[in-house]
Amino acid sequence: MVITILFIVIALVAWALHLMQEAIEQKEFSLMLAGTLVAVAASALVGVYFVMGNYMGYVSHLSPRETALNQEAYESVARYLEEQDQMYMSASASRSISQAVRNISP
Repeated sequence: MVITILFIVIALVAWALHLMQEAIEQKEFSLMLAGTLVAVAASALVGVYFVMGNYMGYVSHLSPRETALNQEAYESVARYLEEQDQMYMSASASRSISQAVRNISP
């Protein structure tokens, strides 16, 4: 996986350098901007890779008790979101019914 990401990053950096070289030769600002954006994308890819690596290392070292607490918190949030969704759906249904009644009545 590391080799694949390294290959992608090297390709992005090479492409960014090519775009910037073309920008200097043609005196084209948009190519310089494109090269900068590609370079930022390459650095963001490396950053996300390291952040996810640290997170996966953290998760793999959790004890079963901590995992159970995380599962309990997840279930609590899921229940809350489901309740909010049901309240929203019932409120929007009652609003649409009242609007339909208003549109029908003279």
